[in-house]
Amino acid sequence: MKVLATVMVLAASAVQADEGAIRGVIGDQIEAFKADDFDTAFTYAAPNIRGMFGTSENFGTMVRRGYPMVWQPGSVEYLGARDNGATWRQEILITDGAGRLHKLAYLMVETPDGWKIAGVQILAAPEVGA
Repeated sequence: MKVLATVMVLAASAVQADEGAIRGVIGDQIEAFKADDFDTAFTYAAPNIRGMFGTSENFGTMVRRGYPMVWQPGSVEYLGARDNGATWRQEILITDGAGRLHKLAYLMVETPDGWKIAGVQILAAPEVGA
């Protein structure tokens, strides 16, 4: 039983480490966006995204047009992360500069260079009421 308990503790620690690393990558990319540093932001993109856009300039144009809440957020709150085998899914709530709430899911992949962002999906924002 002691061995099983030790394995469970180690597994939980690994999950927490992955979640911390994933949140760090997302946060670092958002900070780069806020500084209009699309070269740095592009380094956090997974190979599939890098191949799709080719350059940080193309990537930056897509983010400014399609994900303005990520480019210049007001606040960011990390929700649950889920291990999907080869990928992780990290959900976040972002309040944009106008105070609107957005819920997004980040698809994360682990590469030889660490965790990278393989996609971002805009989800239905939660209802906020009094």
